[in-house]
Amino acid sequence: MNRQVILDTETTGLEAAQGHRIIEIGCLELINRRHTGRVYHQYIHPNRDIDAGAAAVHGITLAKLADKPRFEQVAEAFLAFIDGAELVIHNAPFDIGFLEQELRLYALRTGGEPQRIRGRCRVLDTLVMAKELHPGQRNGLDALCKRYSVDNSHREYHGALLDARILADVYLAMTGGQSALALDEAARDALAEAVVAVPVERVAGTLPVIEPTADEEAAHERLLAIIHKASGGKTVWRSGTQ
Repeated sequence: MNRQVILDTETTGLEAAQGHRIIEIGCLELINRRHTGRVYHQYIHPNRDIDAGAAAVHGITLAKLADKPRFEQVAEAFLAFIDGAELVIHNAPFDIGFLEQELRLYALRTGGEPQRIRGRCRVLDTLVMAKELHPGQRNGLDALCKRYSVDNSHREYHGALLDARILADVYLAMTGGQSALALDEAARDALAEAVVAVPVERVAGTLPVIEPTADEEAAHERLLAIIHKASGGKTVWRSGTQ
């Protein structure tokens, strides 16, 4: 079973090292590249002000967080949700840096040992993946949505769970789509009845063969390598089980 958690956060500002904090965590679960419907979503009171620039991006104000829990109140539930999964994050160092800062503060308050995200989970950075696939191009989430025809028209503000849902669609598109389309029995029967065999007459002559360029071959190999890595090393073309 390949369990992945698509994760995003919103914060009070850009730098964890300057004391900025997490104010929203959004996660959703994929198993074998399929949505399971399980999500983890939590707003968090940061115990500090939110920078105006950050609020302009995500639309979250301190007043909206007045009745929300502190991170230490939700830390164990969050860790339980992600534990053992591969985390899929766009620009992972940003989110991991903030999460590990929160976990260090949590350990100080509780007298425990600081937890490290990479000690509990593998991490896949889709920004790194996108840069390998599309070198020299814009690879922000909005640009990838446009490139892979993922609808983000409802994204007026950034939001952790909303962005996690969008990232899941982008990630699946980048790595070949969902592994299979699940059809119930009635749908399969209807599809079978709709299929009609039509004889096709082959046109005489030789079909032209268009050879790929060196750049196209290199881009193809990069994509195969990324899909192989995302599958956990289970692709047929690299496992020798064709």
